[in-house]
Amino acid sequence: MADPIADTDWAAGVASLRRTPQQARSKARLARVLETAERVLVEEGVEALTTTRIAAEARVSVGSLYQYLPDRGAIIEALAAGYFAKLEAAMDDLVDAAAAQRWADPVGILIDAFASIYRTEHGFRALWFGSGLTEQTRAADREHKRRMADGIRRILLALDLAEDDEALARTCHAAMLAADALAQEAFRRDRAGDAALLDEAKVMLRGYLGEVAERYRGRTRQGDR
Repeated sequence: MADPIADTDWAAGVASLRRTPQQARSKARLARVLETAERVLVEEGVEALTTTRIAAEARVSVGSLYQYLPDRGAIIEALAAGYFAKLEAAMDDLVDAAAAQRWADPVGILIDAFASIYRTEHGFRALWFGSGLTEQTRAADREHKRRMADGIRRILLALDLAEDDEALARTCHAAMLAADALAQEAFRRDRAGDAALLDEAKVMLRGYLGEVAERYRGRTRQGDR
């Protein structure tokens, strides 16, 4: 099972935390709490994430837990923040790789890369498909999708496939929303991700983003005349 808090720097940005741990012992305690919460989430779902249950299984007092995570919503928000940070870090790595490797098929590489992450991040999938998400988590997810869309924008620019303007940002956001919806359905159908549906997502997004690239090449050719 992946560690949702490999380091605790992200925790400072989680609004649900009453306080951010400073000492090594406190950081380790919070990490243990979140590892326990992730295990319960994967095995039993969002509804099982109660503060008393998590405190007991993490072997911390309820009062100690309340210092950082006052309720189930705060636990959900903290787990989500860890997953979002991990996905965004993966996107940053892919941006760097695209610039260095000059990908021929960016859509295929991106979908395969994130499908691989979703296969191993059982907690993220359990949260993704759960019905107990808080409004704060949903708002954080919207902002997460915008940051992921910006990663797509940066990849297209690194590959010299588009012009950086407002239209590109809008296009990448739409592509991200479409890819996310198709990926959710693919992983609902099959825990490993429905391969046929993921392939259809690639076809659709190659066509959509390919049109953007073709328009850019057309403008570039005209500019060279």
